[in-house]
Amino acid sequence: MSAQSKKRTVVENGDGGIDMALAASIANSEDLGPIIRHTFETGKPEALLHHLRNIVKKKEVEIEELCKLHYEEFILAVDELRGVLVDADELKGMLSTENFRLQEVASDLLLKIEELLELYSIKKNVTEATQTLKICIQVSNLCITCNRHVSEGRFYPALKTLDLIEKDYLHSIPMKAFRKVIEKQIPTMKLYIEKKVCSEFNNWLVHIRSTARQIGQLAIGQAAAARQRDEEMRARQREAEEQSRSVVSDCVYTLHTENSDEDSVLEFDLTPVYRAYHIHTCLGIGEKFREYYYKNRLMQLNLDLQISTAQPFLESHQPFFAQIAGFFIVEDRVLRTAGGLLLESQVETIWETAIGKMTSILEEQFARMDTASHLLLIKDFVTLLGATLTRYGYRVTSLLEILDNSRDKYHDLLLSECRKQVNDILTNDPLEQMVIKKEYEYNMNVLAFHLQSSDILPAFPYVAPFSSSVPDVCRIVRSFIEDSFSYLSYGGIMNFYDVVKKYLDKLLIEVLNDSLLTLIHNSNSGVSQAMQVAANITVLERACDLFLLQAAQLCGIPRRLIERPHSGLTAKAVLKASQNVAYNSLLNLVNSKLDECTTLMNSINWTTDETSEHGNDYINEVLLFLESLISAARQILPLEALYKVGICALTHMCDSIVGAFLSESVKRFNLNAVMGIDNDLKMLESFADERFYSSGLSELRKDTSFRDCLVEARQLINLLVSNQPENFMNPVIREKNYGALDYKKVAAICDKFKDSPDRLFGSLSNRNTKQDARKKSMDVLKRRLRDFS
Repeated sequence: MSAQSKKRTVVENGDGGIDMALAASIANSEDLGPIIRHTFETGKPEALLHHLRNIVKKKEVEIEELCKLHYEEFILAVDELRGVLVDADELKGMLSTENFRLQEVASDLLLKIEELLELYSIKKNVTEATQTLKICIQVSNLCITCNRHVSEGRFYPALKTLDLIEKDYLHSIPMKAFRKVIEKQIPTMKLYIEKKVCSEFNNWLVHIRSTARQIGQLAIGQAAAARQRDEEMRARQREAEEQSRSVVSDCVYTLHTENSDEDSVLEFDLTPVYRAYHIHTCLGIGEKFREYYYKNRLMQLNLDLQISTAQPFLESHQPFFAQIAGFFIVEDRVLRTAGGLLLESQVETIWETAIGKMTSILEEQFARMDTASHLLLIKDFVTLLGATLTRYGYRVTSLLEILDNSRDKYHDLLLSECRKQVNDILTNDPLEQMVIKKEYEYNMNVLAFHLQSSDILPAFPYVAPFSSSVPDVCRIVRSFIEDSFSYLSYGGIMNFYDVVKKYLDKLLIEVLNDSLLTLIHNSNSGVSQAMQVAANITVLERACDLFLLQAAQLCGIPRRLIERPHSGLTAKAVLKASQNVAYNSLLNLVNSKLDECTTLMNSINWTTDETSEHGNDYINEVLLFLESLISAARQILPLEALYKVGICALTHMCDSIVGAFLSESVKRFNLNAVMGIDNDLKMLESFADERFYSSGLSELRKDTSFRDCLVEARQLINLLVSNQPENFMNPVIREKNYGALDYKKVAAICDKFKDSPDRLFGSLSNRNTKQDARKKSMDVLKRRLRDFS
């Protein structure tokens, strides 16, 4: 029964219940605490004590009754107990005896046991000492191994050994002093290894900066070799295209294979970098080394980006750019192979820094340059630099933009140099036909520029239709095309044929054409020199097609594209116009020379009594000049130009003859003078016919021949020697026989015409019927002309 139920029982039954509850709890060996606590709480301890005494008395009565009931058995038990006591005494005596005997026997054994225990203690100490020594020896051996690795420069095995000591042996070393020594030396060794690899890395930094230029030069050299192979391939393709155009049926396809080292790997040692980074990573300070590497390499780059002021940029640009190329080739290799030492963003950052500095340097240096070849040399190396770094994944657009922005400046410098060269050539040109004595000279000056008039090799010495300035100018133009192509190629422009064509037009128009016009307008040369200038311009105008073809071939443009309509050079039309200017200048000089020759007409006796059968003196001079003029023009001018020169010269002679009759110095003339002029005119007409047909001008199918240029003078002479000059006023006859004559000129000339020589009584002595009829007809013509006017 629980304490709570007991409490309730006591409360319910009062004092009698407490007595029974106490008796029951004592009989059951239960705890009396709750009952006692309840009694004291109710303030009745005396009653409890009374009840307990009653219970004790009841128990004593029960014991007495029980003893009385079992008294005999109790006595027997006591007797037996006494017997057992006797037996126990005997047994005790026996045990004492046996113990004494045992003590005697075991005393020796105890001594042995003590010795054995002592030996066991010694063994234990020896074992512990052996274990301690074994651990110490192992640790010592590991320390020796670590020292050997460090001395041999094998830092990673040394670190692995230190880690092994620290993790597996250090806490198990029983010798505290030895353990403290090891604990102190481990950080020292790690610091030593860190310093050692840092020292090696610093040496590598110095070494790689000194070899970066060589690395860059080798890489740029590979890019140059690759470019050369590309150019040779394009040249073979152009040659194959030309052959396929000329011989379509015999096409031969070949595959050219070459062993190249374009993809060969640039060899440079990054072992110190790998080892330093790996060691720092093993030491748990990899981030520290990454920052150290980046900081030092950035410092080196900033040093590399400083150009030398001790020498011109033209001399220092190649080492400068090679150094930068080598730097970024190394960085690319580190980025790809160093396992996270460099981040791609870090490489991009330093590349942006470098390219920004390079572009500013190029802009500044290009602005200072005044020589096209210097600018081209630097541009060419910069494009090689761009091609090299592009292979390693760097963006070089900014560099190419700088080159493109300097395109106009380069061509302006190039045009300026070409202008000076052309002016020097034209100034020193003797303006005489070029005499070529050897075949190699012919190949170099004629065939090289397709200036030949025939594919048949001429006999030597060969007199070319142009002067020495033409092939020299062609060489300048060809060099300009090559230089322009060299600058524009491998840059940011993809289709640069149009750009080359634009600058070629600019050269031919603003340089060559302007120089030729200056030569034409400022020259004080004679007819032969002016004719040579016109012939040269004709050849140069034809050479424009060759220049355009050269540009197209260099740019890889098929020939069929440049042969399309409206695809030629504007300069061709401009040179054509300048050719007309040269022809006009030539014609003016020809007319001036003819005027000099016709000044001899002032010595003609216009009232002579006799007719000159051999012509007047001036006509011989005129014919000699015209003969040399036509012969020279026939050699160097095209038929069209020859025709134009002949037509102009003979027309001018016709005007000079008619003008002589109209001259104020001629007051009157007679029939004999007219007959002399008629003989002169016949000589001119004979010359005109012979030269017109012998020169092949008849093949031009022109409406006007050389003789036709003299028709005004011929009709005037025919009118003056006609028996019926009054027929001039007949429209039908005039249209048929005198259509080239002007009324006013005829009237003025006829007023000066006197049918008889001017001598005393001449009109009475020699007059005959025929003369009278002519005179009357002339008088009628004069009168009718006066009436008409």
